[in-house]
Amino acid sequence: MKVVIMAGGRGTRISSIANDIPKPMIPINGKPVLEYELEGLRNQGFTDIILTVGYLGQVIIDYFGDGDGTSPVTGKPFGVHITYYFEKEPLGNAGALFKIRDQLTEDFLLLNADAMFDVDFKRFVAYHKAHGGWVTLFTHPNSHPFDSGLIFTDENNVVQRWLSKEDVRPLYYNNCVNAGLHVISPNVLEQEIEGEKIDLDRQLLKPLAATGKMYAYHSPEYVKDMGTPERYQGVCSDLKNGVIQSKNLRNCQKAIFLDRDGTINQYVGFLKDIDEFVLLPGVAEAVRLINAKGYLAIVVTNQPVIARGDINRAQLLEIHKKMETLLGLEGAYLDAVYYCPHHPDKGFEGEIPELKIKCDCRKPKPGMLLQAAKEYNIDLSESWIVGDGENDIKAGKAAGCNTALVSNDKSFWGQDITGNSLLECMQQIFSQRENG
Repeated sequence: MKVVIMAGGRGTRISSIANDIPKPMIPINGKPVLEYELEGLRNQGFTDIILTVGYLGQVIIDYFGDGDGTSPVTGKPFGVHITYYFEKEPLGNAGALFKIRDQLTEDFLLLNADAMFDVDFKRFVAYHKAHGGWVTLFTHPNSHPFDSGLIFTDENNVVQRWLSKEDVRPLYYNNCVNAGLHVISPNVLEQEIEGEKIDLDRQLLKPLAATGKMYAYHSPEYVKDMGTPERYQGVCSDLKNGVIQSKNLRNCQKAIFLDRDGTINQYVGFLKDIDEFVLLPGVAEAVRLINAKGYLAIVVTNQPVIARGDINRAQLLEIHKKMETLLGLEGAYLDAVYYCPHHPDKGFEGEIPELKIKCDCRKPKPGMLLQAAKEYNIDLSESWIVGDGENDIKAGKAAGCNTALVSNDKSFWGQDITGNSLLECMQQIFSQRENG
């Protein structure tokens, strides 16, 4: 499969870091970010590369050459084959695709050259092929969804709406951000778009929303834009600490499983009214700590309000959108949310009979944890569950996790640690890890 990498950006927001080289050549711990991208692609067997270059593009060409031969700068080959398209005049971030579309006769990967990422591309491509769309977007949660492009999907991950940064967004939304990695069919390039300067997102891809031709592939793997000095410093730190490579789903993941009511938000009994969802103090800081340490933050919550008929799934999902939005506004994100809608006790007015069953997902059963472990390649023995009740501890032990209880009293159900809050539990967990 061919890989097209768009490497023509000027990088005006990060000019304080480097303003005399193209943005893809900005060094991360002594090596250009584009070189990390090419190494990751090569290691997964993607070696047929087209680089579209523009601003200071000769710097890129001089450094990488054709990829096969010895680089005049590094003195070594890169193990890929590179051809170039040089934009003499700016064509937007998609205009060059129409200039080289005769070379793009099959589905291809389209990547940005100015972001740091380490993802399982074979898994991404396999997902695209299985769904058969024209486009598959790589989406993920991030720490700043409020100023990112948001993707809205249906239950089958078909993209229904695409909100650009400047678009008005709803009050609450899922933290599902376009990461700038794509698998694209040549069919996309058969569209007729006026002008040579073409915006990839707004003119080429966004119009495909709600057509059934575009899917989202949601992943917790590492993809970070280096568009500001602060984000650049964060990427440098993540590389130094081993966070970037560890998040690739080819590698076993570590997770912190989080109960919801009483752990993340104030406990109000059966939460049915979205206005009653209030984050507990310190929760956003705790989740930010999970994010920073490279663990997956995954909610696993019993929600019998569905089986009881108190609210429907759509209303529950709105509550979870509020949870993700509130966390996102404080720079924290969840990688996944699992809920059990069942309840075993029958015979109540308004209940949903088909959900009144004994299931394997309702805690203290470990079903939600086991499902997450399968989907995200999680090593449960290196993971934790944090909750405020006995069922959370039992579910964690049944799954083979370490366990932590949020409690202000002396309740003991065999948990490994106890803290007064989620934040205190997380501080104990990571202090314990760092001190061996």
